[in-house]
Amino acid sequence: MKRFFLKILLVIIAIVSVYFLFTYFAVYSEGDRSGDLVKFSKKGVIFKTWEGKLSQGVSEELQFEFSVEDKDKKVINDLQDLQGKYVKLHYIERYRTFFWLGETKYFIKKVEETQRSK
Repeated sequence: MKRFFLKILLVIIAIVSVYFLFTYFAVYSEGDRSGDLVKFSKKGVIFKTWEGKLSQGVSEELQFEFSVEDKDKKVINDLQDLQGKYVKLHYIERYRTFFWLGETKYFIKKVEETQRSK
């Protein structure tokens, strides 16, 4: 009977491990967004995450909310320096996210300051 429960426990651990690995490493989509960087801050009560908002127009519907992982120090520094400016953000979208990584499924991987197209 012990062997049966041990096998069940190992199967459960394997399934949970595969789920976490898939959720973290699988990329659903990637792309670029441009707009005015209107907000970038570290927020949270227990787990502090970097969250931001990009305005792509005058409407609330044209706002892109994103997260940045703590390990991406260059991206964090660039976003802090470019707040209030027109930027181009390269992002990846994950299927899901973990609460300790960020609030959104969109994670910024590269930031560029650009000129507004006419």
